[in-house]
Amino acid sequence: MALRDRLPAPPIRLRRPRGIPRPRGLPRYTAERDLPVTMPDGVTLLADRYVPTGVRRPPPTILVRTPYGRRGPAAVLNGLPFVPFGFQLVVQSARGTFGSGGEFDPLGSEHDDGLATVEWLKRQPWFSGSFGTYGASYLGYSAWAVAAEAGPELKAMSLQITASSFRDAAYVGGSFALESTLSWTGLTHRQQEPFGMLTAPLLSRRRAVRAARSGRPLSELDVLAGGAPMRFYQDLLANHAPGGGFWDKRDFSGRVGEVAAPVNLLGGWYDVFLPWELKDYLALRAAGHRPFLTIGPWWHTDARHGLVSFRESLAWFRAHLRGDPSGLRADPVRLYVTGAREWRHYRDWPPPGMRQERWHLHAGGGLGEDGPQDAPPSTYRFDPARPTPALGGPTLLGSSRPVDNRPLERRPDVLVFTSPVLAADLDVIGPVAADLFVRSDREHTDFVVRLCDVAPDGTSRNVCEGGLRLPAAGAKPAGTAGVRRVAVDLWPTGHRFPRGHRVRVHVTSGAHPKVAANPGTGEPLATARTMVDAHQEVFHDPGHPSAVLLPVVERSAEATVPAPAEEDPR
Repeated sequence: MALRDRLPAPPIRLRRPRGIPRPRGLPRYTAERDLPVTMPDGVTLLADRYVPTGVRRPPPTILVRTPYGRRGPAAVLNGLPFVPFGFQLVVQSARGTFGSGGEFDPLGSEHDDGLATVEWLKRQPWFSGSFGTYGASYLGYSAWAVAAEAGPELKAMSLQITASSFRDAAYVGGSFALESTLSWTGLTHRQQEPFGMLTAPLLSRRRAVRAARSGRPLSELDVLAGGAPMRFYQDLLANHAPGGGFWDKRDFSGRVGEVAAPVNLLGGWYDVFLPWELKDYLALRAAGHRPFLTIGPWWHTDARHGLVSFRESLAWFRAHLRGDPSGLRADPVRLYVTGAREWRHYRDWPPPGMRQERWHLHAGGGLGEDGPQDAPPSTYRFDPARPTPALGGPTLLGSSRPVDNRPLERRPDVLVFTSPVLAADLDVIGPVAADLFVRSDREHTDFVVRLCDVAPDGTSRNVCEGGLRLPAAGAKPAGTAGVRRVAVDLWPTGHRFPRGHRVRVHVTSGAHPKVAANPGTGEPLATARTMVDAHQEVFHDPGHPSAVLLPVVERSAEATVPAPAEEDPR
């Protein structure tokens, strides 16, 4: 057992944040430690239960299942602050972590173990008949794993920076998300060592980046980064291609529409899981549900979304577990618009009234709404042995704050297309994509597209990005001579390009070490050693009108709310 799990849970002496009602007569709680929960295969998982004092009847329960520890500082992140407001909290350590038996099988045990835990919960004499699930990242994924089969007792879900499947986040656009997968595997590999949860978040990403830059085959990087083979990392490498069954019990996206419990989602524009969190939202909407959605100017490990998450989750649980909807907002969708520094409230996602504008790439580095021009293609050479880096963009650990991309734009392996100075504000809110006509002398290659905001002083900050590995199912021939039409999905965004700024688009073939460089040979992902250059062409003539597709939304006064001071990212 790690030191972290031996620490007592801290007493609740939190200053009441704005917008959160004061708990009445519930200043303290009692805790039951190490409750044994036996799984169908005989393995025992451990849970802690927190109960507010002074209650006559058992209050509704919030269930959290986590691989990151139950006590110490983790207790606050696991939902302990909800208890004084009239909720029981049950926090269970996932299989193979922090005292629970068995071997930790990331993503693989959450469905069966989670459902067994739910059935155990329903049999307890202190269970009131209703419960909710809560959690960020892996904790939210654990909640999705059981949501469709948890039964009518599941009355509410409030999940953050997470998704019902992590498969596509591991293989972004068909490429391998090297930095995030290697750093997270290293984190979970070390977290139960003495002081592991203090050092692992700091060291895992640093070691992963260093290993990624070594040039060694991907199959060797876990040992290079962590000193030992790491099973989950090797599993991800081995199951990159479709089929094989590995993801069958780890992907719950196909059942999201079956979830009857009301769902509240919170994400960040720079979070690694945002595109798939929004797919979960859309699946719920398609099934006739009315989930709530909040997206702020945050990344995965950004501490700023913690307070917002607690405030909105508390209102959600009070509404759906205690019958008090007074804290819910009128509009279900709440988005922070970067560049405008304001919150917008909408009825749905994408925002009603959004229109897609096609901004064409022009020869000579131009970008605009005017049509394509008759000109030869733009070209560059990609060398996978010296891959194009990513200076910013979503990552699992560390900061994903937008950065100045001008050093990247000076590289010969990055094409840059820039609009004229904007005469008026341009609000881009919704899914962003690129429609490219490309040709490569390699069958196996990548294309990466990035959207940037260029300030009057020349600073070029990344807004969103995405990539696609070829061959891809979405690519199709475009005429003759090997030209292919490819659709690249970028991260969704909510951003204002202010008047006086310019819109900029990058087209390149690498974003290392966020994604592994494509060696160009078609060799297996794990063991590829040979690397060959790729000569890339991007066409932008009338017959091949390459463009970025921008979701433009007109500002409406009724949808605009000034950002509270604690949520303004300045």
